[in-house]
Amino acid sequence: MKKKLLVLDIDGTLTNSKKEITPKTKEKIKEILELGHMVMIASGRPTPGVQRYVDELELKKYGGYTITFNGARVVDCATGEDIYEHRLPRKYVEGIYRYAKEHEMGIGTYSKDMDKGTFPQIYAADKITKFLRLESDLTGLSIAAVKDFVNVIDYDPYKLLMTDNPQVSEKHMLELQEIYGDELNILRSEPFFVEVMAKGIDKATTLAKIIGPLGIEYENTICCGDGFNDISMVRYAAVGVAMENAQEAVKEAANYITASNDNDGIAEVIDKFILNE
Repeated sequence: MKKKLLVLDIDGTLTNSKKEITPKTKEKIKEILELGHMVMIASGRPTPGVQRYVDELELKKYGGYTITFNGARVVDCATGEDIYEHRLPRKYVEGIYRYAKEHEMGIGTYSKDMDKGTFPQIYAADKITKFLRLESDLTGLSIAAVKDFVNVIDYDPYKLLMTDNPQVSEKHMLELQEIYGDELNILRSEPFFVEVMAKGIDKATTLAKIIGPLGIEYENTICCGDGFNDISMVRYAAVGVAMENAQEAVKEAANYITASNDNDGIAEVIDKFILNE
């Protein structure tokens, strides 16, 4: 048996519109885990924000992994240890914050001790925007507004999360990419999130670094996603899968389009590319 690696985005991919893993999808994932295949979660979410799904799929038991912060951190679910991380240098915080304030964008990041559950786990600069509140609700992490944001962030964060209405967020992303050139990786995850990571950080780059040490052959990689931040790994994988509900750009990058997240698209992928091969 060829050991397959199934890499799954969470929101809009692994979970349905209610942010739940459906019984059928969960059953299929457990089936391939029992057979010895590997499952990896790859999300823009912070590491504590994916733990619910790690527990639900029993990835600690089966030896799965999580890629979080869009590729800035990889954790071994069995041991809880980091096997890779690449943080954003703190020197960029002030400039990104200044851009956000000049353009009335929301901006936040994650506290240094977020893994310990200390309050707050998300720092919102000056005020909590509706989109930063959404991030808090989505991840289950506590949030607080802080003054003097630049000085509060006295460490290298994994990423900065900027927010604005979908109608203008792409413009901001492109402007920031122009300003910072090759110094940083700046992308959208959702239409209202503009995410700032260290240079070279995305899901695909991180995946390419770790599959060899994990004993996975490239031709056995399957990556599934729906959002802008999934494009890199969908394009990279031997089998790149877009959900039927995916952004059009993700579908263009994929070589297979499965059913939607509300219609067990991941179960379809497992049947077609793992169980029936």
